[in-house]
Amino acid sequence: MKYPPKHHQDNDINHMIEVIKTYPLATVISVKDNQPLITYLPLVYEKDKLIGHIDIYNPQAQLLKDNNDVTILFSGPECYISPSVYTTTQLPTWNYIKVHLKGKVKGIESKAALKQSLITMTEFLEAPDHKYVLEPDNPRLDRNLNYIEMFEIDITHWEGKFKLSQDKNPKDIRAARAELMRANQESIEQFLDKVF
Repeated sequence: MKYPPKHHQDNDINHMIEVIKTYPLATVISVKDNQPLITYLPLVYEKDKLIGHIDIYNPQAQLLKDNNDVTILFSGPECYISPSVYTTTQLPTWNYIKVHLKGKVKGIESKAALKQSLITMTEFLEAPDHKYVLEPDNPRLDRNLNYIEMFEIDITHWEGKFKLSQDKNPKDIRAARAELMRANQESIEQFLDKVF
């Protein structure tokens, strides 16, 4: 596995893994005939690989195998930062956390591995409360195994984009962090009231 260039620290990798684990819904991008195919899928980070599942009728399913190239994007929190939150004179900006990965993808043919992977992913996504357990003898699970393909991505390139007002003084960095938290908590209810 290739790690980032030498100027990156192991800490950077750990931060990127934390983004993947906390915000596992990935934008998965493949290219066929110079056209991008894009699907949004939860991916689980496991032993330097990403594990996922896709509906066999999704056109991108045919590209998530055979050691094909794939690009994966994960998004953490983001928001506009008004100069009004800083203690010093600043310009408006946007803070965000993104992780860009490239890799080689291979299909996993085993139905037993697929079944166990679906159970494991459900357990991961249900954490920490585990209000639901996908049982191995669930008949609905068995009926759907023929319509789902499992794949794993060997990560070949990592790139973290953490724009978090790092160039500001410590007081303004704390203010930007507080604004990122406040804006994300407040905006979701207003947004959902409009669309859902």
